[in-house]
Amino acid sequence: MTSATPTVVGPFVKATASGQQDACVEVAPLSDGGRAFRDSKNQHGPRLHFAPTQWAAFTDGVKSDAYGS
Repeated sequence: MTSATPTVVGPFVKATASGQQDACVEVAPLSDGGRAFRDSKNQHGPRLHFAPTQWAAFTDGVKSDAYGS
């Protein structure tokens, strides 16, 4: 079984905490409810795609400081 790659359905955005720095990542919503992740310095380069459950697990971990500061 093959599955289609989800498409980006919203704009890529940087975290407001990144300010005007160029060393950032950007995140955009995907058509399957997941998120696409890219390097802000290489906007046409590779992207990581996260399924909705993967993205939820990651953001829950960030909120609970599971990854350290």
